[in-house]
Amino acid sequence: MSGGEVAGILVAVFWAILVSFLAVALARLAQTLRATTKLVADVTDQAVPLLADASAAVRSAQTQIDRVDAIASDVQEVTSNASALSSTVASTFGGPLVKVAAFGYGVRRALGGRKDDVPAKGPRRTVIVGRTVPASRRAKRKKD
Repeated sequence: MSGGEVAGILVAVFWAILVSFLAVALARLAQTLRATTKLVADVTDQAVPLLADASAAVRSAQTQIDRVDAIASDVQEVTSNASALSSTVASTFGGPLVKVAAFGYGVRRALGGRKDDVPAKGPRRTVIVGRTVPASRRAKRKKD
């Protein structure tokens, strides 16, 4: 055997090994593609009902939001009516009630005021032991 024949045999063996590895890789790739196709088909089959359920849930939520909106507008109307009623009652009864209370206070003061045998109290003085009050403050106290 010559060197060229040995080289040819080595190249043939190398190509046989390379083709074997490529055949195994292509077989595994085909198997992976089949599994991926099956997985995508299963996900699609399960996603369609889930999307339908989600759509129904969104419609139900929209209905509930519409109800809450109607309730909120009713509550706002009731609040404004209560505010108007409160201001009406305050303006109608507030002024006269204050006048009646002031009149009652004046009557109590007039009737329960000073008695003839009790002398009127003088202005209250504060005594600080050991201190002299300046003349300007003494003059202010005499005015009180």
